[in-house]
Amino acid sequence: MRKLAIIGASYLQAPLIEKAKKDGIETHVFAWECGDVGEKLADFFYPISIIEKELILEKCREIEIDGICSIASDLAMITVNYVAQNMGLTSNSMECTKISTNKHYMRERFFECGDPSPSSYMVENLDDVKGINLSFPAIVKPLDRSGSRGITKVYSENELENAIECAKAEGFDKHALVEEFAEGDEYSVEYISWKGKHQFLAMTKKYTTGSPHFIETGHIQPAPVSEKVLEKIKEIVPHALDSLMIEYGATHTELKIDSNDNIKIIEIGGRMGGDFIGSSLVELSTGYDFVQAVIDVALGVEPRCLSLNENNAAAVKFIFNEDDVIKYNEIKKAYPKMLVDSSFTEEFDHEVVDSSTRYGYYIMKTENVNDLLDLL
Repeated sequence: MRKLAIIGASYLQAPLIEKAKKDGIETHVFAWECGDVGEKLADFFYPISIIEKELILEKCREIEIDGICSIASDLAMITVNYVAQNMGLTSNSMECTKISTNKHYMRERFFECGDPSPSSYMVENLDDVKGINLSFPAIVKPLDRSGSRGITKVYSENELENAIECAKAEGFDKHALVEEFAEGDEYSVEYISWKGKHQFLAMTKKYTTGSPHFIETGHIQPAPVSEKVLEKIKEIVPHALDSLMIEYGATHTELKIDSNDNIKIIEIGGRMGGDFIGSSLVELSTGYDFVQAVIDVALGVEPRCLSLNENNAAAVKFIFNEDDVIKYNEIKKAYPKMLVDSSFTEEFDHEVVDSSTRYGYYIMKTENVNDLLDLL
């Protein structure tokens, strides 16, 4: 029986664990023990933090795993690639890992390679901003986190200090990035790569709370953009993947497109997109089993090509408050066949400050993306 190590045990990893087990693959899950769903789903669970890469490598050698992977976590990919590289398994290099999990190194690489992205400055405190010709509004964010953690839009120098400290508190690297604010609508793009060849899977339209923290409220696939813009995306993103030296596995590119169709890459994760984008929406909208592709690559198997036969639309909407539950109930009553999955609580007892503190979600599928645009 093939053995697959999976880094992380949260709900984000559940589709990966379930898919592997369905394929008859033995699952070995590593994470800090805290009662997450993956702890019970796994065939074998090891209470080792995902950042303890040396301990995980030692255990994986003992187990004699055939592959290692994770989805929707930048932090987990450091351990994934470290273990794989040391065991001769399929993965991206550690140099690739370094520049694709640290936004400062990523920005430097984009600048060197001519990839369109916002100007960016790494700072430790307010003194480091002195001498920088910074225009406002600006974005302040951690170097190494995802899920909208520690992100603040600032409108003046007076707001910088608090924003920098917020970003540093959320990050592992105790620096922050102060960046040009890129105008435009937000999108993400999913690719799967094998031996340096990048296959486009889907483009997603992102909806957020907006300033100051830009927490995702929902996503729709396929993104309602022109064919001209889509073709431009298919030129820009693979070039940027090459710039980051990505050769294998899933990637999640976040970008903005302004009113003149100018594109700027916000960041690229060397892993599948979270928020159900990769684990649910891609398969619902295209028929492509993205989770299976991630497992295949980890096990050294070339992933299948995307078929263009299926062309649907899918969306996820996140629950922030009572109004979102009312909207869900309206859709459930009027369009019950549209709903694919849902999970939420109606005990609204805390403030939503990032993606991990939202109250739940519901996922929908239709044949026409306009139906979802009208609903959301």
